[in-house]
Amino acid sequence: MTTTSSKIVPLLENGDKLTRHEFERRYAAMPDRQKGSNKAELIEGIVYMASPLRFESHAKPHASFVAWLSAYWVATPGSQLGIEPTVRLDLDNEPQPDAVLFIPGNGASTTEDDYILGAPELVAEISASTVSIDLNTKKQVYQRNGVREYIVWRTLQQEIDWFSLQNGEYVRLEPDENGVVKSQVFPGLWLAVTAMLSGDLKEVLSVLQAGINE
Repeated sequence: MTTTSSKIVPLLENGDKLTRHEFERRYAAMPDRQKGSNKAELIEGIVYMASPLRFESHAKPHASFVAWLSAYWVATPGSQLGIEPTVRLDLDNEPQPDAVLFIPGNGASTTEDDYILGAPELVAEISASTVSIDLNTKKQVYQRNGVREYIVWRTLQQEIDWFSLQNGEYVRLEPDENGVVKSQVFPGLWLAVTAMLSGDLKEVLSVLQAGINE
């Protein structure tokens, strides 16, 4: 009698401690319907799977940030914008940020299997229930890997933190007298913080255009 057996790939579970290779193997084995509804990240070798996302505290501000970054991307030849891409930072970290902006070849590039490898110049996270990890573990990971600018929109606290990597450490950029934070990496990438927080996207894009035109 002949018996056959197949090797079953274990399910990807929140809190698993895995290598990046094993994380990718288990994620690839997930049914497509689960991939579409589960954002999975590997942070310091630990698997994090997102809870369902609410509209006002995540989806809506995410859309506003994407609109702002998209306008800059369209106006800036050579830049690349990604929304929730998988980023292979190092052997223990494969995050899926809400948005990244980068110049291919500077710190990050795309691989043959179509992932981002290396540190994008700018990473943005919309943070409601994930504030603790976004401002602690993830921040340390991005800092260590050389992500030059890191933005965290803390939607429940109505605060936007924009960090700039200076001498190997993140320093929080403060708005100028007009309430505008200006990127130290991307010329003309200006953010009208109060307007963004209040949902005045027209003003956000107007200030951005002023930066692009300067």
